[in-house]
Amino acid sequence: MPFLAAQSIDALAEVISGGASNSSAPSIGHYRSAYHLEKFMRSCNVDFQLGGRSRVPALVERLTELNAGDDARSVITRIVEAAAAPSDFIDAPEKLANVIEYLNKRLTFDRLVLELHGIDVRLAKTSEVGKVIGSLATKLDIIDFDTVRCDVDRALKSAEADPEDAVTAACSAVESVCRSILVELGLPLPVAKDIQGLYRAVREPLDLSPDRTNLPAEIAEDIRKILGGLNTTVQGVGALRTHAGDAHGRERGFRRIDPRIARLSIHSASAVILFLIETWERKFPERTLHRHR
Repeated sequence: MPFLAAQSIDALAEVISGGASNSSAPSIGHYRSAYHLEKFMRSCNVDFQLGGRSRVPALVERLTELNAGDDARSVITRIVEAAAAPSDFIDAPEKLANVIEYLNKRLTFDRLVLELHGIDVRLAKTSEVGKVIGSLATKLDIIDFDTVRCDVDRALKSAEADPEDAVTAACSAVESVCRSILVELGLPLPVAKDIQGLYRAVREPLDLSPDRTNLPAEIAEDIRKILGGLNTTVQGVGALRTHAGDAHGRERGFRRIDPRIARLSIHSASAVILFLIETWERKFPERTLHRHR
């Protein structure tokens, strides 16, 4: 079964080529001559030769072939993300916005969406994109926390094809934020530098311990339950990484975990990260949280 619908392939060809040379309509993306069209496809590790044929029909034909191939998901994803690469629109950011909007109107019927994260663009399943992920991406852009952004992006991209790697990346993202908080506060890293040890170490300075006593009486028990649930979430993400992640290698006959469990781990880790960063900003409004590995 093709990865994208025919309408999406047509739209992708329109963006990559810039449309027909004799068209009076403005190009959606950059107009590419025959030479630059072949060069673009080579940059995506795809062989493409016009051989005297018309640019757009030849491109649609090649994309259609790739879309029906065994490696369609990987190849087409690479091409879509390259077609909307922010680095190609440095001097025309409004054109980049038009490209993403134009493609997303078609990709929505494939249950896919192009997301812009700072200097990167990512094609993801609609089901993988939630409000927490979106809010976290915005927050990471603001504080320029690229180590965590890379871990979260890696996790989302791996959830379907390599859920074990996704679980490992989700855990690493939480560890990165906790480590950075401790370094910024001048506190020593714990002896156990795993996710549970690092999270326990940041609870007190951020005042996130479930047994804290400075809560309004009417909501104290509710907040303690939520903070206790946060502890359980962190423990779960760490345990899943230990038992199902790929950080410690895989035995012969390793059983892959369900991608939906990997996505649950990603979204849970993202919620923890967002809460930690927002808590840092509230408690230390004059201090910047830098990235530390």
